[in-house]
Amino acid sequence: MVRRHPLPQQWLFSDERLTVGVVQLAATLPPGSGIVLRHDSLAAGARWRLLRRLMRVARARSLPILLAGTPDVARRWGADGAHLRQHDARRAAQAHRLGLIVTMPVHDAREGRRARRAQADGVFISPLYPTRSHLGASVLGRAAWLRLARLAGGQPIALGGMTPGRARQLTRRANGLKPGWAAIDAWEEKALLRCQKLR
Repeated sequence: MVRRHPLPQQWLFSDERLTVGVVQLAATLPPGSGIVLRHDSLAAGARWRLLRRLMRVARARSLPILLAGTPDVARRWGADGAHLRQHDARRAAQAHRLGLIVTMPVHDAREGRRARRAQADGVFISPLYPTRSHLGASVLGRAAWLRLARLAGGQPIALGGMTPGRARQLTRRANGLKPGWAAIDAWEEKALLRCQKLR
């Protein structure tokens, strides 16, 4: 598969349980990182306003933003791409026609094959490690994660309990793959530590 877009190696996933707001977290990301905005429970107007605030920070720091949801909304609202849930995989062709980055979540082989058929630019494969987002969920472990990464096509991105150290360890053992990584808690912990140092 020819990848349509070069993707960042590190990503922030937004989450409504965050103590630190996603816009504040975006301001602490290294330039060139990526952001996936979820916040699905917000009303459309509030979610659009959050995206606009986030985009002001992101544009200044070269941070592409993907909106979880449908390609037509992502394009209309000015996002760089659409993070398609598995049930929306059939919309990938529309997203590609619109020139959007397309990513999808992958948790198992069935979802990996669907992401490959959709020609997703990136696949967020999870959970690699235990995570607060899904307490008690079984984890893939490195061997199963790497199998899914090869199956799914696109840029593989590890999610679930990821930290910079775990990302480096995965890269060293990825046998030719160049995986990216995404996190929620790791970015929030970094921002909170930074705030404490500034006090």
